Amino acid sequence: MSKGVAITGMGIISAIGNNVVENYQSLIHGKKGISRVSKIKTNHVNDIMVGEIDFTNEALEQQLGLTSDNNYSRTALLGAIAAKQAIKDSGITNINAYKTGLISATSVGGMDMTERYYYDYLTNKATHKYIEGHHAGDSTQKIAAQLGIEKSLVTTISTACSSAANAIMLGARLIKSGQLDRVVVGGTDCLSKFTINGFKTLMILSDTYNTPFDENRKGLNLGEAAAFLVLESDKVVQEENKKVLAYVKGYGNANDAYHQTASSENGDGATLAMQKALEVAGYKPENIDYVNAHGTATGNNDLSEGRAIIRIFGDNVPDFSSTKAYTGHTLAAAGAIEAIYSVLALQNNIIYPNLNFKTQMKEFNITPQLELKEKPLQSVMSNSFGFGGNCSTVIYSKEQ
Repeated sequence: MSKGVAITGMGIISAIGNNVVENYQSLIHGKKGISRVSKIKTNHVNDIMVGEIDFTNEALEQQLGLTSDNNYSRTALLGAIAAKQAIKDSGITNINAYKTGLISATSVGGMDMTERYYYDYLTNKATHKYIEGHHAGDSTQKIAAQLGIEKSLVTTISTACSSAANAIMLGARLIKSGQLDRVVVGGTDCLSKFTINGFKTLMILSDTYNTPFDENRKGLNLGEAAAFLVLESDKVVQEENKKVLAYVKGYGNANDAYHQTASSENGDGATLAMQKALEVAGYKPENIDYVNAHGTATGNNDLSEGRAIIRIFGDNVPDFSSTKAYTGHTLAAAGAIEAIYSVLALQNNIIYPNLNFKTQMKEFNITPQLELKEKPLQSVMSNSFGFGGNCSTVIYSKEQ
């Protein structure tokens, strides 16, 4: 069994960068990736703002060396690119030298292709291959094929916006229990009409830049992204003399069983998730130096999460901020991109600003960090809370 769960590689593509370095530069320079919709034909083009990735599907296919007759969804394309970046960053040359698995998270799956070809299905058999790629596991299988680990443990998690955090948690548990030596974990989701229309129906999309934890927040900006991390056991780190970027120190998952899409106003599930993560890490609240908040800029989430943070930390709330003002809410990928942002914060001893904030919420007196701040960091807590009340928290640390 492995005592520590080391992060040895990271890969990401988002609205603020096509790799880890570009994302970090955007974070420290306050560069937002939020704009009007440009790659999807939607009736809401003038009603919302989103976090889109610049590359077209054709450009992504070229990066992966795919032929034009492929049936990759945009979700699969983004995921494969981020996962391959993570493998390269980890310096892995033989993926099967150790017991290696893949846990990929998604909520959209192949919906973008299903939307495009749905009405042609009965009249054009050539479109059937795209519909066959609809299910959530298809993108995972394609990523596994790109990495060469189809015969190992390959599975998909879809628990709404906590999906990637749960993928990281499951990967860490598999390593700790000795079932796997290495796990590639993360998530991927593309923008689609389905998600735009669905969130529009819920009336939680903003027509301007999202403003996490602001009294006058109007809602979230949807985003698309993919991010993956390589988790490795003590054995692999020692035998391969690997550089460790950070450790997955603690994790917790809970459900407040309150509502299909809303969190409880008192943050019951969020509080339980944070408590469990602290227990697994063997930490007390004062051991947390920074909280990378879920912070969707919706009326419900920011109130619920803020109250949960106060319940955990009391009068000593650490610095906290949401990075969704940069990227938009990337759904199942959120926990993975914010895991990378948490690791980058640890490595560089910085706290990211909570962009667009103007007015303090009236329900409590805690305020997010508003400027880029340099501060010695030892541990970072990252929150990911999903529909159905599925709440997850992961703690990243410099120590094993």
